[in-house]
Amino acid sequence: MLIKPFDDRHEELENLEQLAKTGRGDAVKQAARDLAIRAAGIKGERESAYLIDFHFGASNNWAVIHDLRIEYNGRVAQIDHLLINRWMECYVLETKHFRDGVKITEHGEFMRWNSFKRSFEGMPSPLEQNDRHIAVLRDAMKTIDLPTRLGVRIQLAFQSLVLVSPSARIDRPRKFDSGRVIKADQLRERISRDIDNENAFIGIVKTAAKIVSSDTVRDVAKQLAKLHRPLKSAEPASAAAAPASIPPTSRARSAKVAEPSVLTYRPAVSAVPVTLSSSTGPRCKECQSFDGCIQYGHSYYFQCAKCSVNTAIKLTCPAGGHKPRLRKAGNQFYRECAECGTSEIYFINL
Repeated sequence: MLIKPFDDRHEELENLEQLAKTGRGDAVKQAARDLAIRAAGIKGERESAYLIDFHFGASNNWAVIHDLRIEYNGRVAQIDHLLINRWMECYVLETKHFRDGVKITEHGEFMRWNSFKRSFEGMPSPLEQNDRHIAVLRDAMKTIDLPTRLGVRIQLAFQSLVLVSPSARIDRPRKFDSGRVIKADQLRERISRDIDNENAFIGIVKTAAKIVSSDTVRDVAKQLAKLHRPLKSAEPASAAAAPASIPPTSRARSAKVAEPSVLTYRPAVSAVPVTLSSSTGPRCKECQSFDGCIQYGHSYYFQCAKCSVNTAIKLTCPAGGHKPRLRKAGNQFYRECAECGTSEIYFINL
């Protein structure tokens, strides 16, 4: 039963694109980075949502909720996916997009590969993050009408899993238990194994004590979905750039005389306005994927994350007949044309 579908994030990405075009200074660079990271994250969540809906969306034994944001007692839980079954088990699923894979240390620390720096870098533990989500969710359940058995409320039993892309590499430690980190296409098998591995006697007792009807599962899931509090969209860049002390009417007047809020790349001779590239960036010549990173050998090339094929980067200019060049600034790459005076963000290595 699909209770809440995967949210459309088009507006969120549009806001970041707008900020990247009209923001000032470091705000443009940060927006460009956020845009690339969010686009990659949304892609991973969408892939997981498709697999979840494929296996569980039409089942009367399961309720599916995507993109659930709960605010309770000053705490927030942003949950990617929830699965609730008739045994009142709730799988809380956190999706992470690791383009170049993830490494888990013996102490349970998570590290992602930075293809630009050619080294691993630390990151917050998605397992700990998911446990915090469950803590908020557990408290919020106090406001929900749960089924009862012999006068006792039947509580949800929470299970935490982290989903990564089926194509991602996971470097697992020998001692630390990383079994809760799985690939998204293994979710159905993992849940089936959880059920099969349960002690037969305990399973019978649990079934008799906690099994509820499909209607009850639907009702509980709908109550949870009603707790959803979407994150408010960020203020438009023009308004966010204005000082908070200036009234709205004054902001409108001052905006007419303010200098254009577009990041400017200034070479030695002339100023060149920087905009987001209208092109799609590099693409793998073999599988046509945009997922990868720009590397440098004798010249710049695009290395595909899916099939590892290297593709030469050949830049063109919309004006035609010009010879643009690729300029690197940190993990960002700009397509610049001296003849028509343009500088565009072409690609960002994550």
